[in-house]
Amino acid sequence: MKSQLYWVAFAVLSLVACSNHSSDQNAGKQESAAAEPGNQVSPKQEEKQTRISDTAGTGTEPANTPAPTQTVNQDWDKKIIKTADIELKLDDYKKFNSTIHASLKQFGAYVAAEKQTENDLRIENSLTVKVPVDQFDALVNSFSGDGIKLMAKNVSTEDVTGEVVDTKARLQAKMAVREKYLELLKQARNMNDILQVQSQINDIQENIEAANGRIQYLQHASAYSTINLNYYQYLNGRTADDLKPDFFTKMTRAFSTGTSFLIGLFLFCVSIWPFIIAGFIAWLYFKKPAIKKA
Repeated sequence: MKSQLYWVAFAVLSLVACSNHSSDQNAGKQESAAAEPGNQVSPKQEEKQTRISDTAGTGTEPANTPAPTQTVNQDWDKKIIKTADIELKLDDYKKFNSTIHASLKQFGAYVAAEKQTENDLRIENSLTVKVPVDQFDALVNSFSGDGIKLMAKNVSTEDVTGEVVDTKARLQAKMAVREKYLELLKQARNMNDILQVQSQINDIQENIEAANGRIQYLQHASAYSTINLNYYQYLNGRTADDLKPDFFTKMTRAFSTGTSFLIGLFLFCVSIWPFIIAGFIAWLYFKKPAIKKA
């Protein structure tokens, strides 16, 4: 009986010793893992983690968390000037003229210049339209339909991106030079130095204003494309063949041209009358001895 109790007590002690040994090994592994260089946490990281955990419940970001930034250089955006020359022949001028003026607002365009003419043969109108560059193609393609015939179309583009970037760079350089001259102006001690420095500043200021004006023009020209639109209608059923003159018209024009030539020749002779009189006197002078000899 005593031997059985002895073996039971020995088994219990063995199990306790094994469990303690296993827990010591796990603790040792955790301490060794924490002791590795890659797994060590610096005080700054602990502080940052603490701040993040503190602010997680409030829904606000830490103050030292940098916001994402976009590195987009606006100076290298494409600056392209588009120009279109379009000529249309119409069957109904009045209808198209009212329609085109109303439709320009739909494309965000506006009329920069307009010239309307009318004679016995035809009525026509010339428009200079400014339209946003993203609506350029849509507006050009809208000039079609029944009673509209496209007679001519020419589209040209000009890339001015390099000029815009170069002008901005020169503008910044000029502004830096101006700042240096302003510092020199503060250090000037006599009137002569002040006038010389001020003269340089004025020249630089003119260059800066010219560069600013050029940049603004290029930016506006690239943002708004240009459409030179000319449309016309022949009146009273006439066509382009009616513009060709007949024989009697050509005779009348030729007679008018000859008359204009004679009038011009007469006026030319009147304008050089001193030379004519001088030539006539010289002719009489050299002709007189010949008359005496005869």
